[in-house]
Amino acid sequence: MIDIDELEPRKSAAKPLDMQQMSIGELREYIDYLKAEIALAQSAIDKKEAHRSGIENLFKI
Repeated sequence: MIDIDELEPRKSAAKPLDMQQMSIGELREYIDYLKAEIALAQSAIDKKEAHRSGIENLFKI
């Protein structure tokens, strides 16, 4: 069986930020940004899992 996730192009890892140069406020804003990104990623995962589940149920015999 083909895993759909294997068909998606791989993305290179983001370069880490130099957090020593960031202020406390900037770090807090960065944390908020990352939390929002995590929520978006989780939402995308949930949608893909629901889609996969639907497809699997459709083709069950």
